[in-house]
Amino acid sequence: MKRIKRSKKRGPVVSKKVEYDGIKFASGLEKYMYIALRENGINATYEKITYTVFEAFDFGNRSYERTMNSKGEFKNRGGAGEPLSERGNVMGYSKPMRAIKYTPDFEGNGFIIECKGRPNETFSMRWKMFKKYLRINNPTVILFKPQNQKECDRTIELILESRNISRGKNIKKGK
Repeated sequence: MKRIKRSKKRGPVVSKKVEYDGIKFASGLEKYMYIALRENGINATYEKITYTVFEAFDFGNRSYERTMNSKGEFKNRGGAGEPLSERGNVMGYSKPMRAIKYTPDFEGNGFIIECKGRPNETFSMRWKMFKKYLRINNPTVILFKPQNQKECDRTIELILESRNISRGKNIKKGK
């Protein structure tokens, strides 16, 4: 009897890119959500607004490290380590650190949707930063993160329910 070798999945999660209605979606789940929003008359934009959840800054300290992919030489990849001037600026060289940005999948009136089938290793931290940003800057927005089609359908129900409640209508549910 022969054994069947199963290969382990390695590397980052790569979703299948899909085009629909002239829009290039990053995954089939995003396409499903887009269709569900349209069929229910819910207006939402797709990946239009990018939020800066952590501002860029200059790093003037010395920092001995390899590059982020663990390749290269172990050397100073920070600034010159010079003292601060009277105005608080680093005298000499300082390394610019890029801002951390986040672009949700869908944004509508009072809600944001992030479709996430299989998150990568950086998503958890970025998601927490985005939640904190919203808590401070837009505390009334409703945030959804469906991970499958059933949760996309539930997201639609919740958006429609919140609209009926805000209009003062009673929601009737079937038995």
